[in-house]
Amino acid sequence: MKKVLAIIGPTAVGKTALSLELAKKFHGEIISGDSMQVYRGLDIGTAKIMPAERQNIPHYLIDIRNVDQRYSVADFVRESQRLIDEITARGGLPMIVGGTGFYLKALLYNMQLGGDHFEQSEKVRKKWHDYAKVHGQQALWEHLKQVDPDAAEKIPVTNERRVVRALEVYERTGKLFSKQQTSLQPRYDAFIVGLNTDRAKVYERINTRVDQMLYTGLIDEARQLFEDGGEQWQSGKGIGYRELFPYFKHEVTKEAAIEKIKQDTRHYAKRQLTWFRHQVPVHWYDIITDSTVKSDIGMAVSAWLEK
Repeated sequence: MKKVLAIIGPTAVGKTALSLELAKKFHGEIISGDSMQVYRGLDIGTAKIMPAERQNIPHYLIDIRNVDQRYSVADFVRESQRLIDEITARGGLPMIVGGTGFYLKALLYNMQLGGDHFEQSEKVRKKWHDYAKVHGQQALWEHLKQVDPDAAEKIPVTNERRVVRALEVYERTGKLFSKQQTSLQPRYDAFIVGLNTDRAKVYERINTRVDQMLYTGLIDEARQLFEDGGEQWQSGKGIGYRELFPYFKHEVTKEAAIEKIKQDTRHYAKRQLTWFRHQVPVHWYDIITDSTVKSDIGMAVSAWLEK
């Protein structure tokens, strides 16, 4: 079984720096697990690692879509599988860094995603996304609650893509999305490193990260996306962009939009940590409080690779 190293955790806990260190030590090549870093031109709001910062470590699934294109979990799984095969074949260690928990789980386990040809369900997904535009996300979620209450309980109202995914599975297969993910078989021999620290520190670092993004030009980047039509695109749903669109339409103040970015980022970090603790086996470390823990991570990865 091919080995895959993953590094997950909330924003601003040191994932990028650690990934570079481990990649150099273990001949790693990095696959971004972030569904927003695939978009060209969305650099600041996605905290994208730029070419000059990559220290000659190969990075993949960055800048592979235009902002008006969709990018699905099926796309991520398919492209990541190909990359894992190629990296492994040349003696490298595939590393998945960052991203959403669902994307990672879909890759590491044999999830069917409502069918092997998930990407063929575009019409069904479009129907439900259009429904949400007309009736709102709450109404969309209420519909899911009627047909699959267990799935609705685990999926936030605001996670439109995942609500739509659950409805699509039910419509296409007649089976409940909540029943699709039992007894999953691992696709890879994975070692998942989770980075976290005290919640107050995480929130403080998130606020600082957002301030830095604003200083380096986030508002201009978001405005360009908005003027290009991003409000209607998947790329425009990302945190750091969607909160600024009402400001551009003079519906809220800039200060209110900025606070909303920080709030949404904090809430997302909390949801992701909860998800990871219940969905996949993670080895947790705090490198913010104690940087010497990095040596423990290195030894744990070495031991896993030798098995």
